[in-house]
Amino acid sequence: VQLQASGGGSVQAGGSLTLSCSASGRTILSMAMGWFREASGKEREFVSSITWSGQTIYYADSVKGRFTISKDNAKNTVYLQMNCLKVEDTAVYYCAADVHDIASIMKEDGVDYWGKGTQVTVSS
Repeated sequence: VQLQASGGGSVQAGGSLTLSCSASGRTILSMAMGWFREASGKEREFVSSITWSGQTIYYADSVKGRFTISKDNAKNTVYLQMNCLKVEDTAVYYCAADVHDIASIMKEDGVDYWGKGTQVTVSS
């Protein structure tokens, strides 16, 4: 399984970006998908995840109400729409996949596949 993340970039605070994660080698219908981020000097942290069916979604408290995760099964792609971006959202964002469905937020130690990160920089 390979995960290809894209869509990162530089925006001003209050702006928006949409990240995409395209999966190959396995359908996202049989993987829980998620996003993590790692800011400079900090540990990687959970951002959002979505279950196999897409019916259950989890968000970190820090992004609730601003970020939206979604999936397009036909394109085998997961998205992270990020609105009202803050300087503290600056980080490398990683796409993740867990071949087991999840009943709570995606745990880093449960991730089976990681995509390469995409940098998001938010300036004031």
